[in-house]
Amino acid sequence: MRALGEVLAGAAPGRRLHGAERSLAFADLRQLTPLDGPVSGARVLLVTGDQLSAALALLALDGHAAAIVLCPPDLAPEHLPVIAERAGADTLVTDRDPADLPGLDGLRHVACRWPLLPAQEAIGEPAYATEWLLLTSGTTGVPKLVRHTLAGLTAAIRLAPADAPPPVWATFYDIRRYGGLQIFLRGVVGTGSLVLSSAGEPVADHLRRLASHDVTHLSGTPSHWRRVLMSPARGAIAPGYVRLSGEIADQAVLDGLRETYPGASIGHAYASTEAGVGFEVTDGREGFPEAFVGRAGAEVEMRVVDGSLRIRSGRTADAYVGTAGLALADADGFVDTGDMVELRDGRYRFVGRRGGIINVGGLKVHPEEVEAVINGHALVRMSLVEARRNPITGAVVSARVVLEPGAAETPEAEVRAEILAACRSALSPHKVPALLKVVASLEMTAAGKLARPHA
Repeated sequence: MRALGEVLAGAAPGRRLHGAERSLAFADLRQLTPLDGPVSGARVLLVTGDQLSAALALLALDGHAAAIVLCPPDLAPEHLPVIAERAGADTLVTDRDPADLPGLDGLRHVACRWPLLPAQEAIGEPAYATEWLLLTSGTTGVPKLVRHTLAGLTAAIRLAPADAPPPVWATFYDIRRYGGLQIFLRGVVGTGSLVLSSAGEPVADHLRRLASHDVTHLSGTPSHWRRVLMSPARGAIAPGYVRLSGEIADQAVLDGLRETYPGASIGHAYASTEAGVGFEVTDGREGFPEAFVGRAGAEVEMRVVDGSLRIRSGRTADAYVGTAGLALADADGFVDTGDMVELRDGRYRFVGRRGGIINVGGLKVHPEEVEAVINGHALVRMSLVEARRNPITGAVVSARVVLEPGAAETPEAEVRAEILAACRSALSPHKVPALLKVVASLEMTAAGKLARPHA
């Protein structure tokens, strides 16, 4: 596709990009730039403090820079020099003081600033098929770099019919991660507007801000949505489309969203930084149909090998960057996602990550499988299952549970007993939590997922 800046050239006057504190017309951004220096052919390390600055920089850089490394806000500063070296970066674009980013002295500095500057004619027309370099999440060391093209990143986007009302997209994600970037691109290449989230903004305040912009399409992880369902401000919005991705969408959260937003189309999508967007399920059920797997020649081809989902499509990343010898795909071009699935009654259901298994006396437990059962209790909003060391079995299953706000009317001991009874009924004995604790909240990562202990 064309560079993002060119897409905006004919943007309708009503289309806007909304940050937490200011908004801009997409049509104006063709003539404005946040960058105070040239970037033609540069390999850019993009480090910004807020999403609006990142969004404006991406619009200015695509098609002009040779490569963009999107650095998420939770990236440890000490990892920046390594990432810059792996990416071959020669330019730092940032709204921060470069002195606060040690180890990057060798990079040319281009400030990303506000207020915006008039775009200089000398910048010229887009001349590069810019590489989009994204960082993987969920690792304890330096994240891996994954290379995408704009064509691959936008391949799953389907524009609304010309006679449909322009959508107003929003996401709980940060756009510097793959899930958030997908929604950013939908907002830019589509016909509507886009509302960005803001780090640290309380859920209720965020929902009211979304309502003020009449958001119609809203995306987030199941953990994001569980927090929405717990918020007294959940009724402030009335989306026409609700999208879940990034974690397993169990039946409990899907049913909760259907009850809360009966007028919305609800879909849960599978995507990862390496595999790209795989598919979306819109039938209101957890998992995905068996028919999705094994369709040779399909736009997205899927296999299940030893229980792990593998994907091949034009949406997958090209390669890992700066990591010699590390293959992104197998010999047939399939990306091993590491997400484990089981076929039951003609439908594949996600059971967890390959690396997240709890070993109970030699027997395997996927935490997410246990959580799905716990979350099915009417008074449970979300749960986290993890390993607890045990001198006999090596580990036992432990669960922390967050209850619905109205659960106080039922004695906690009664709720705990009902949850454990449901687990004993649905799970093998070694999967039933040996420890179960009711807590007020659960920690989330910056990517909007439950913060799980590393295996």
